[in-house]
Amino acid sequence: GISIDGHVEDWFSDDTPARFAAYGWNVIAGVDGHDVVAIDQAITAAKAQAVQANGKPTLICCKTVIGKGSPNKQGTHDVHGAALGADEIAATRKALNWTAEPFVIPEDIKAAWDATSKGAQLESAWNEKFAAYQNAHPELAAEFIRRSNKQLPANFTEKLSEVYAQIAQKTDPVATRKASQNALDALAPLLPEFFGGSADLTGSNLTNFKGCVRNKPNEWGNHLSYGVREFGMAAMMNGMALHGGYLPYGGTFLTFCDYSRNAIRMAALMKQRVIHVFTHDSIGLGEDGPTHQSIEHVPSLRIIPNLDVWRPADGLETAVAWGESILRADGPSALILSRQNLPAVTKLEQSALIAKGGYVLSDMDAPKAVIIATGSEVEIALNAQKKLADQGIATRVVSMPCTSAFDRQDKAYQDSVLPANLTAVAIEAAQPDFWHKYVGRGAIIGMRTFGESAPAKDLYAYFGITADKVVEAVQAQIA
Repeated sequence: GISIDGHVEDWFSDDTPARFAAYGWNVIAGVDGHDVVAIDQAITAAKAQAVQANGKPTLICCKTVIGKGSPNKQGTHDVHGAALGADEIAATRKALNWTAEPFVIPEDIKAAWDATSKGAQLESAWNEKFAAYQNAHPELAAEFIRRSNKQLPANFTEKLSEVYAQIAQKTDPVATRKASQNALDALAPLLPEFFGGSADLTGSNLTNFKGCVRNKPNEWGNHLSYGVREFGMAAMMNGMALHGGYLPYGGTFLTFCDYSRNAIRMAALMKQRVIHVFTHDSIGLGEDGPTHQSIEHVPSLRIIPNLDVWRPADGLETAVAWGESILRADGPSALILSRQNLPAVTKLEQSALIAKGGYVLSDMDAPKAVIIATGSEVEIALNAQKKLADQGIATRVVSMPCTSAFDRQDKAYQDSVLPANLTAVAIEAAQPDFWHKYVGRGAIIGMRTFGESAPAKDLYAYFGITADKVVEAVQAQIA
């Protein structure tokens, strides 16, 4: 780690070296952060210490002045977020004895920083070494190339269908966090590049899989205990994805995605294949109470550009969510999973429709309204459909596990699922406003307050996330 103290509001203070030394770090303090040679010497020393101390971390403390060289503004916040201005630029050029024209790099500086020749030599040496490795170990070399190029195994799509068939046979009620682990057990043998983990919640997120190896210092593994550092985990997954060779995923409770948000957004911006596993997705987690019960998190994640958010209703939808997240090479995905058990509501032949993000789960002749639901609320929608049928009101239930995937479908498909002439009611145990894009001025049953601490069943009744409320909403819409 390198600490730069030049920012006047930075976390660095005079006692920082002592504090890190007390934590067991090596500390190299007092480095002139404006001296390239001094920094290089410190990094060289840190590398040597790391070897001698068997991986012990080193903190390099660099003393700097923010905006150094600006005679009138260095050391102040004025150089942090605003241009120097013409007068101060002229003064700075004079103070630094800088005579080159703007945007012109002097030849001596260009030559000092030009690593073209050195880079070509290093690349040539590496290519020669890899060619020898390729001759000696052709299969391993091919696997290295495949994974470095972020390509999935050649037979992955075919095997994925077999995974769906295997998962679809499990018809007992299951929490989708457990369904996720079932999917991982089936998928991991197909993907040696899987690298999983959790932010100190593996036993709750269920991100481990059969045969996974816990990563340890200087020992290979494919599952990491990140500790209570959600942002650190998300940022490290971004780094793994950018480097290539691994397909990273990591888990925490959905309510803690707030800590990961900057790194999630960066993965979306950089179009990196990173998979976030967010469990305990709603008031359905029960007695942990409103601090842990997600309300605004699902819709707030959905509006991050280029992030696919999947909230599956059962085991098969969960497996498809994993499959689509793996197949997607141009961005991250988030899997939103339940703590409580949910019934199996889908059939294997619906796998391709699930992949479209939204589909007709249960239909009736001449429906009067559409009921849209996700995750744990799909069961509620189906129960409401039965109650309405008993009253002679036909409805269609649409499961929409991934709104962004649905939005990528062509208009003809979208209209076939959500006909413009049918009123719609949406139900989701989350902040409801997002659903207006699909129901217009139709009814939305959701959460406009924080939750409470009680058993999940009692909370759903207390907050009106029920089949009876859906029935009332549909009746009001078609009246």
